[in-house]
Amino acid sequence: MEEVEIPQYFLCPISLQIMKDPVTTITGITYDRENIEQWLLMAEENTCTCPVTKQLLPRDTALLTPNHMLGRFIRSWTICNAEKGIEQIPSPKYPLNKSHVFRLIRQVNNPKLYLEALRKMVTMISENEENRKCLDEGGAIKAMVFFLLRSFKEGRFIMGIEEALRIFHLVWSPTHENMQLVKENHDLIEAILWILKSRKMCNNKNQVVTIKTHAMLVLKSVVSVSSTNLLTSLTRDFFQQMLDTLRKNSNSYVSQQATKAALHVLIDACPGGRNRLKMIELGAIFELIELELSNNEKRVTELVFSLLSHLCSLADGRAELVKHAAGIAMVSKRILRISPATDVSAIQILGLIAKYSATKEVLMEMLRVGGVAKFCMVIQADCEAYLKKKTMEILRAHNNVWYNSQCVQIYFLTRCPGQ
Repeated sequence: MEEVEIPQYFLCPISLQIMKDPVTTITGITYDRENIEQWLLMAEENTCTCPVTKQLLPRDTALLTPNHMLGRFIRSWTICNAEKGIEQIPSPKYPLNKSHVFRLIRQVNNPKLYLEALRKMVTMISENEENRKCLDEGGAIKAMVFFLLRSFKEGRFIMGIEEALRIFHLVWSPTHENMQLVKENHDLIEAILWILKSRKMCNNKNQVVTIKTHAMLVLKSVVSVSSTNLLTSLTRDFFQQMLDTLRKNSNSYVSQQATKAALHVLIDACPGGRNRLKMIELGAIFELIELELSNNEKRVTELVFSLLSHLCSLADGRAELVKHAAGIAMVSKRILRISPATDVSAIQILGLIAKYSATKEVLMEMLRVGGVAKFCMVIQADCEAYLKKKTMEILRAHNNVWYNSQCVQIYFLTRCPGQ
């Protein structure tokens, strides 16, 4: 193959490769955008200098000026030399500007243009982080909320809902403006529930799973910043839909991502005692235990146990966990097997049961399924001091029942190692 001499000014001074997106710094030197942006990112504050001139450079990438003429020369040259093995360079995709964002948002309100506008936004978000920020600052979240509410109030599951949910999820950031928009927005909660329950979205199972996943991720973002007033007004229908999302069966349209989002939503709704009672009455304890018994993901276990610890703060919750044949055994077996966060929740759950629901049958069940043995292991393990102390309190409180157990030794009941 014929060797081609590359013009020196086509090469980036940093990588010494042909520039794909030449930009010029305030020092007048042109670099490939990716290389100079990485250089600026890695430089320490107040010591960022131009690689060629050694003059000080501001770290703000917005001050890099695209060198369009050089870019056109390079692309033209690569096309002319393609037969000689030179790779062709496509035109670079530049970040959005606010005028473009405003135009796209206006098109979302146009019945003929909205779908194409939504799809363009999705594509632009995937291209770079600057586009995502620009859409956020330009009001994309507000536009998506209005789009979803309009579809809900008209009762029509129209094309574009999947894209609107995806844009909301990818663009969302908890800015003051975004939080003010959603924190008291009861209608938005209802609109998302409508989407989750809809049977008219499409016949493609994969697409249904995608739509419901994005709906749950949007709901997670909304509930995480919702006001106390909104959280306390959540209905039984809302909690039933969340629990339905946790159920697994052969016809399930629920992804693992949606399951985790539902658990986050339920945890965020827990501060209200009435909400916890609604969950318990709808069978949340049973569903959580069944979910965990078939689960093999660490993060799901942590979320399940966090939610169980909230629900077991109520007598009805403890009663439901004790009533489940695998309840105490499942909680006991997870101790020291998953993560420190799971250990904290598990000890909290068993501690509440041992303190407030400690019938002789329950205490003997803890002993039989290995819960008491796990308490002894926690005391010996490399756990936080407060967790060892909590475990010691449980063992001492029921020493009269567990004293003859092989795993309960006098040493553990009188002294915590390291104290």
